Amino acid sequence: MRSLLLGLSLASSLLAIANAGFPPKIYGVNLGSWLVLEPWMLPAEWIAMGGEQCDDCSTCIDSEFALAKAYPDTVDEKFKKHWESWFSQDDVDQFVELGLNTVRIPLGYWIIEDLVDRSTEYFPRGGFSQLRRGLQQLGKAGIVAILDHHALPGVQDPQQQFTGRCTTDVEFYTPYNYHRALVWTAVMTALSHVDPAFSNVVAIEAVNEPIMDANQTPGYGEFQKNFVLVVRAVELLLGIPVPELDSGLHIQVNTNITASLNFATHLPPVFPSEVKEAVLDAIPILLKLRPSVKEILHFSSPNKNETLITNFMDINWQFNNPPNPADAAIGHQIYDNHLYYSFGGVADATEDAYLRHNCSQLHIVSSLKTLSIF
Repeated sequence: MRSLLLGLSLASSLLAIANAGFPPKIYGVNLGSWLVLEPWMLPAEWIAMGGEQCDDCSTCIDSEFALAKAYPDTVDEKFKKHWESWFSQDDVDQFVELGLNTVRIPLGYWIIEDLVDRSTEYFPRGGFSQLRRGLQQLGKAGIVAILDHHALPGVQDPQQQFTGRCTTDVEFYTPYNYHRALVWTAVMTALSHVDPAFSNVVAIEAVNEPIMDANQTPGYGEFQKNFVLVVRAVELLLGIPVPELDSGLHIQVNTNITASLNFATHLPPVFPSEVKEAVLDAIPILLKLRPSVKEILHFSSPNKNETLITNFMDINWQFNNPPNPADAAIGHQIYDNHLYYSFGGVADATEDAYLRHNCSQLHIVSSLKTLSIF
């Protein structure tokens, strides 16, 4: 199996989220380095693709951005070969044999290609069709998916391969890039409800691993609230009930997705202008998407009538008085935190040791005792 499997830990009430799309008990993996390639996970293949390794990843070809910039004429083909070999039907079959029922799929903002500024940003094209292919394979096997916005526009964490670009120039925490991330969210929410390939998507994660020091993430708390509001706005416009939100919105849902989303201008004041603009800016992107556009322009009813689950890193990920993502919740919401056992020195390399250590972490125990979001 080529996929790197990492344990998926969700600090949430499994009984509650089972009613919102997750299985009663989650057995999950993270599809690391598939659609967001992190060279440290596959060093030999990375070198074969034309990449490099160095102590400072910003000084050589050690990220997707750097490889795309170095090989503009061949990067799409290089990544197509990687995408098709790193995750395939053989992996899905093995997931089924292992009893897995949930995957977290890390995604870069560039999978929605219209969000990329090609004059300054360099990424491979073609990932969207691969995502649809993978979701369909997983869906046929009865496996649900979390779409994780793993690599944000402008880079959310310095010198990290998982952001797609190794750089000290962190620009995510700006109005321009917050907006691009919200447009991405609107597109993914709409697809999750009307594109048959996305019918097994149950949750969308806002940001993977923001900077830990909250003093360096200005505006992030407001973004968290707008992220949830974008998801719920798209759902309301598609005719999906949001019981927790008395929107005062009374519309006859149009079976044309663009007509439905254009009604965003009439959303009530609980939805700020930034949310409405993100929904409206998603419309031309949805119209241009291939190959799903023919399937989603008109829909008789959404794939699912339940709202998506919104997902954040938990409050303990940051320090220096961080915003609490629970304050943004409207409906079901889950949280995750990440423990890096692969670096060693944390616990014995056995399943029992990993589980015992994970379940004894104070922030996880505390979260389980205090959650009141459902």
